[in-house]
Amino acid sequence: MNGLGNQIIVVDMRGRADRVTPAAAIAINAMPGTKFDQIMAIHDSRTAGTVAYIDIINSDGSRAQACGNGMRCVVQALTAEQGRQAFTFETVAGILFGEEQPDGLITVDMGTPKFAWYDIPLAEEFADTRKIELQIGPIDAPVLHSPSVASMGNPQATFWVYDDVWNYALDRFGPMLENHPIFPERANISIAQVLAPDRIILRTWERGAGLTEACGTAACAAVVNGARTKRSARAATVTVPGGDLRVEWRADDHVVLTGPAEREWAGTLDPATGVWARAEVAA
Repeated sequence: MNGLGNQIIVVDMRGRADRVTPAAAIAINAMPGTKFDQIMAIHDSRTAGTVAYIDIINSDGSRAQACGNGMRCVVQALTAEQGRQAFTFETVAGILFGEEQPDGLITVDMGTPKFAWYDIPLAEEFADTRKIELQIGPIDAPVLHSPSVASMGNPQATFWVYDDVWNYALDRFGPMLENHPIFPERANISIAQVLAPDRIILRTWERGAGLTEACGTAACAAVVNGARTKRSARAATVTVPGGDLRVEWRADDHVVLTGPAEREWAGTLDPATGVWARAEVAA
C-alpha cells in the first residue's frame, strides 16, 4: 500500500505469536520490487477496547513508535476486510483512533505532542524546544539551523527555511542529522517552508527509512511546531512530495491527520526471513 507515496507493507500477523524480524525487513527492502518505508504488522489485540496491536518496522529493521501514513493504510485495509469505518489501535506510542471518511480519505488521531527535552528525547537539557542549538554548515553561515523539536510518538526536528525546500541537499544532511548525538533515539529530520498560516511545504528524511514521499508524523510536527512558534495556524495543509495532508492540532491537544491511502498489490511472505511465497499484482 502507499500513503501519498509513503511505501507501506501491511502484514497480517493475527493468530500468530511471532513477529516480523529485523532480518526479514532488511531482506524485503533489499529487493527492488518490494522496497518500502515501513511495515505495519497487525497483531491480535492486547488491550480491551482495541481492535489490534500494530508493530511498526522501518526498512532498516529498526522499530518505530508511530507512522501516520501507515496507520491510514491499516485503516483502509481493515475497512475493506470488515466493512466498518472506525477502529481503535494500540501501538508502542499509545492508543490511536482511525476512521475512513465518506469521501474515502482517512483520519487518524495521532495523540498529543510532547515538548519536554526528556520526552522527545534529547541528550541534553533545553528549557525551550521551540528552537534548539543545532546546525549544519559553517558556524558563521549555517545551511540549516535552530530547529523546533517535538515528539509525535517519535522524535521530530523541523528546520525552518524561507526559500524552496528543494534547494537543500536533504539526502546529504539527513543522515548526519538523524544520527546526531543530540538525538539518542535518532530523529525524523524535516525542512519546512511556511507559505501561509494554513499552508506548509515539507520534505522529510525519515529515521530508519531515509528520504520519503510523505511522513505523517513529520507533517503533524510541522503544524504543531509552526503553531507554537507562531509561524502557522493550528490547522494547515501540508504539501509533501507525494501530495497534500491535512493536519489539525485541536483544542483538546490531540493532533489529527487526514489523507489518502492506496492498495497496490498483495502476497504472502515469511515474517522470519522476508522470503516471498507469493506476490500478486492487484488488478
